[in-house]
Amino acid sequence: MTDEQPRHLGKQSPLPASPDEARLDTVPNPKPGTHYLVRFNCPEFTSLCPETGQPDFAHLVIDYAPDQLLVESKSLKLYLASFRNHGAFHETCTTNIADRLIEILSPVWLRIGGYWYPRGGIPIDVFYQTGIPPAGLWLPDQGVPAYRGR
Repeated sequence: MTDEQPRHLGKQSPLPASPDEARLDTVPNPKPGTHYLVRFNCPEFTSLCPETGQPDFAHLVIDYAPDQLLVESKSLKLYLASFRNHGAFHETCTTNIADRLIEILSPVWLRIGGYWYPRGGIPIDVFYQTGIPPAGLWLPDQGVPAYRGR
């Protein structure tokens, strides 16, 4: 992915059939060595319950401090949309997204908040981060309130 041109940027791209088939493209970080935060807000994330096949909905917030690479946003959009027909529990979806981004980016730091809407009357929020954020990194609150009918 770093040795190839982005596959999706500026082109029509079909929705991948699954997260495993989705390709995440990268682009060079224009400011390597500078600690800054990149945030993606995904308020309409959907996947399927692996037991019932019913849809699950979440608001994902992905924050990362890049090193040498940035994730290309159209490829990320297509990757996240590929979960629409994918069956997995909330915890698996959230942590697998983090794992995939870590694998392709090797970021300085990454965190993801998965704010899932209720299933069976109970909202499930899943949080993951790679460690302590770099000193001096501006790290705003993710801005998603505790569940109250989000």
